[in-house]
Amino acid sequence: MKLLVLSCAEQEFAEAVDYHNKQCPGLGYEFAAEVQRAFKRIRRHPSAWPIFSVRARRCLTDRFPYGLLYQVRNDCILVGAVMHLKRDPQAWLDRVGDAFAEQ
Repeated sequence: MKLLVLSCAEQEFAEAVDYHNKQCPGLGYEFAAEVQRAFKRIRRHPSAWPIFSVRARRCLTDRFPYGLLYQVRNDCILVGAVMHLKRDPQAWLDRVGDAFAEQ
């Protein structure tokens, strides 16, 4: 199944890679590889992760405290957020709800 990442999630992903690379050179690239592995897991088993909101699911990364919020559509998987788990989940629900509604 095709996986599409919304621009808002792409921006979060890029910012997180930069942040981790500033903390320790190369760490951001390890984070990026971890997120890519999570994308592959989602693509293989889109219904495997718990429902996070009415239409979205959340897949957690293994090594970093991040979750990927996504929605399964008829023909694709739509990723709306690459969220840090220590942030307010309601803010993510509001933003992802808007982002998913735009598609």
